[in-house]
Amino acid sequence: MNDSYDVAIVGAGIVGLAHAYAAATRGKRVIVMDRDTRANGASIRNFGFITVTGQERGESWSLARRTRDIWAEIATRAGIALEQKGLIVTLRRPESVAVAEAFMHTEMGEFCTHLGAAEFIDRYSDIAAPDTLGALVSPHEVRVESRTALPKLTAWLASEHDVTFMAETAVYAVVPPRIETSRGTIRAAAAIVCPGEDFVTLFAGRIAAYRPRKCRLSMLRLASPGFRLPAAVMSDLSLVRYAGYAALLQADALRQRLAIEQGAHLAHGVHLIVVQSADGSLVVGDSHHYADLPDPFAPAEAEACILDEFARATGLPPPPVTERWVGTYPVADGRNYFIDAPSDEVRLVMVTSGTGASTGFGIAERTIADLFGSGTGETA
Repeated sequence: MNDSYDVAIVGAGIVGLAHAYAAATRGKRVIVMDRDTRANGASIRNFGFITVTGQERGESWSLARRTRDIWAEIATRAGIALEQKGLIVTLRRPESVAVAEAFMHTEMGEFCTHLGAAEFIDRYSDIAAPDTLGALVSPHEVRVESRTALPKLTAWLASEHDVTFMAETAVYAVVPPRIETSRGTIRAAAAIVCPGEDFVTLFAGRIAAYRPRKCRLSMLRLASPGFRLPAAVMSDLSLVRYAGYAALLQADALRQRLAIEQGAHLAHGVHLIVVQSADGSLVVGDSHHYADLPDPFAPAEAEACILDEFARATGLPPPPVTERWVGTYPVADGRNYFIDAPSDEVRLVMVTSGTGASTGFGIAERTIADLFGSGTGETA
């Protein structure tokens, strides 16, 4: 282990690893510290779906495009399989079709395709529900298996970029060049704190200023349906959930209709994402419940709504559930992430929208540019 480092990173989830990569590719000596033995929180309790289409228009959409590009660049080198590519948003209501048509007229619709019912059924008959009116199809997305991708990314950063990792290490104080930890003092010229959903251990006052809360989600793994999905799948509910669609004027009419027809789904924050693993099984979700401290009890009705939307969107009976889990991540009103500067040598970074896998590498480039003065970074 080096006696000192250029950058100490607190947190070994995807946001911390993205910052380690961004710093290491700038030639910095990097150490990453985490209190757990491995990534075990939001970074692995998700779809592994790097989502571009539907991200909030403007900055978040651009960050997602950049992050997608970096995933595509490093996946093979790190031994990470890209399990799926692309996205299909199935459309079952005229109001949904109107949203898709409006989306296609924005810059975000570039290279996407709006299919009518006949063409959609012809191309994707395995997932064509009886009431389908078509689909919005995107080529932009990629998907990794989070549970294996994070360990592989960690190992690759260590072996190929000489990043040092200290697991089972609590960090008590970050005052460069001294980083005080449960394993002693680490010396680093700069530090980046990526605390995930920990609002109180480091820089609690600064975090509190952003008024974060936590979101609890419920997710499922289903047995293989017996065929390969052509891409990840979303549905009508996603069009009022993802800001890239939901901010369009045409989404208002869809939202009103969904409130009447699927009010329970909206009450549980349910929208549909279906992705497929190498073994054929499906990762399906999810719901969203918000609180300062979400309780650990996932309501059965939320799971029922997820499975109901799966059946409605695909026209398939849900395969048997093989796993269930919950995750939590930070959220904050009016922002998808923030980069805060407690001092000239320290940056505090939190993704507050559940999009760490989709935007983290792009955010990390901004943080490193800000910290080391390239002139392209910005603070929130």
